[in-house]
Amino acid sequence: MLRSGFRIGRVFGIDIRVDWSWLFIFLLVTWNLSTVFGQSHPAWTPALIWGVAVIGALLFFGSVVGHELAHSVVAKARGIPVRNITLFLFGGVSNIQHDPNSPGAEFWMAIVGPLTSLVLGAVLLLLAGATAGPMNTLTNPITALAGLGPVSVLFLWLGSVNIILGIFNLVPGFPLDGGRVLRSILWGLTGNLRRATRWAAGVGQFIAWAMILAGIAMVFGVQIPFFGTGLISGVWLAFIGWFLNSASAGSYQQVVVHDILHGVPVERVMRQDPPTVPTNITVGSLVNDHVMGTDTYAFPAMDDGRLAGIVTLEDVRKVPRQNWETVTVREIMTPFDQLLTTAPDDDLADAMDKIQEKDVRQLPVLRGTALAGLLRRQDIMKWLQLHAETFRN
Repeated sequence: MLRSGFRIGRVFGIDIRVDWSWLFIFLLVTWNLSTVFGQSHPAWTPALIWGVAVIGALLFFGSVVGHELAHSVVAKARGIPVRNITLFLFGGVSNIQHDPNSPGAEFWMAIVGPLTSLVLGAVLLLLAGATAGPMNTLTNPITALAGLGPVSVLFLWLGSVNIILGIFNLVPGFPLDGGRVLRSILWGLTGNLRRATRWAAGVGQFIAWAMILAGIAMVFGVQIPFFGTGLISGVWLAFIGWFLNSASAGSYQQVVVHDILHGVPVERVMRQDPPTVPTNITVGSLVNDHVMGTDTYAFPAMDDGRLAGIVTLEDVRKVPRQNWETVTVREIMTPFDQLLTTAPDDDLADAMDKIQEKDVRQLPVLRGTALAGLLRRQDIMKWLQLHAETFRN
């Protein structure tokens, strides 16, 4: 899960974020475009070349957001929460909280992204043709590019790259969109999500290793159709293959984990009668009387026998040491109305989804309005370790 970076906006109720790694690829795309435009349009001034390159890079990543937004909108329409869309080193990712509950939902969530890119690419190429004059000026892109103005150049490049983006994402390499389409088909045929994921992930890892080997071959001068040859291109292709291989294995493992947790009641794993603290004690008292000498990270904060919030060591670290004897737990805790909770009879897989959604280490377990226990991430990890044999089945 990508957590670093910063938020740049919100569309359809979905946060758009930029990971710091994106800055590298943005600069690389901008530099590459400036080189191409400088060679094809020697009459352009440096300011125009770099200006068009920056605009082109920004519009390209805008189209990546559009691709991911299509996934996210369909997911939300299917009732699946979407945390955000994040731009990062390899493009963009929709942080959808959990897998769809049917093969049909999976198919439409997956296919809509590439279709969006293909349609957008076709529209942009039509606009390139309309702004460039007679279509025969585009029959040889290598020579025709020099005769195009900035707007036509942007339309032509963006249209082409969106077509490539759409086609690439249709490659059946899970967890690429094409791999998810393949999984939806296998899921529909077998009725078994885990088996379908294992097969789709296997195809994804095969494609990933093919990309890694092709990239290494390119480094040593082998000419690969469509990808070409050379050190930088070869290393980049191998790097993408390595990322795809890791993502394929991780996606399958995530499904296995969900299967292990599914059907297990929270009550079976939660910590019963967890240590609690009153809301009116000072931070110093919390540290000296409750934290020291234990491995407890979070404490339910109680007020007149009712859960009022959760206080954690992270909350304590935000208080200057000199204020420990004056600041109370109530002032630093996460209040009850901001907490995600679960119940003893809830499914452990659903509870884990809540923990990941909120990115917290624990959930209070309530029986009605009474505190029944505390479900900690570490307890779930211990359960998974005890059932590690399931990963090999």
